[in-house]
Amino acid sequence: MEQYRILVVDDDKEIVRSLGKLLELEGYCVLKAYDGIGALDRLVTDKVHLIIMDVMMPQMNGLSALMKIREQNNIPVIMLSAKTEESDKVIGLSMGADDYITKPYNTAELMARVKSQLRRYFQFGAAGDGKADKDVLRTGGLELNRNTKQIMVDGEPVKLTATEYKILELLMEHPGFVFSAEQIYERVWQETAYAGENTVIVHIRRIREKIEITPKNPKYLKVVWGIGYKIEKYE
Repeated sequence: MEQYRILVVDDDKEIVRSLGKLLELEGYCVLKAYDGIGALDRLVTDKVHLIIMDVMMPQMNGLSALMKIREQNNIPVIMLSAKTEESDKVIGLSMGADDYITKPYNTAELMARVKSQLRRYFQFGAAGDGKADKDVLRTGGLELNRNTKQIMVDGEPVKLTATEYKILELLMEHPGFVFSAEQIYERVWQETAYAGENTVIVHIRRIREKIEITPKNPKYLKVVWGIGYKIEKYE
């Protein structure tokens, strides 16, 4: 059986050293980086099965690195942070983290989370070569096929306009990530969002009416009040 390779990322070298020793005692191969840029470089040169990454780091912080990782990679990421506010945890998870643990952490709990994430990653066949499936995007019963441009909800086809399709594709590329209306407008319309919020709101409403069983109580396309919109992440 292949030895799992875990990347530990923290600007505190003592934490990297001690956590690395702990993981090695559990039988894992440990890779190390000390900021977000180093973590991204490691992913280019090494095969990684799981990342444990601090939030607050110089050069590139953990959340910025997480956004970059999620552009092409679906490997599990556990965020570490001294911040205990619930809002910080929500932000981390909404940006694509699989788990979030606050410092100081219980080592037994951390090891249990590591094992759980690795088990889920390989059990659901997500591992492969570590790259997200670029042709078919799925979350729960919602499926978007980039080759056929077809949307399926629980096995039934749904027709979207070209613009609606682009919005849904953007959101499904980053499940759990919250996009503001301005971000959606600029990414889909490819122009500055001077007055694009209402346009996005209308399109979001139309998409909901097509993909949700109960649009007023959506399962997939959620509003994060005061922030923006996201596609809920389901196995």
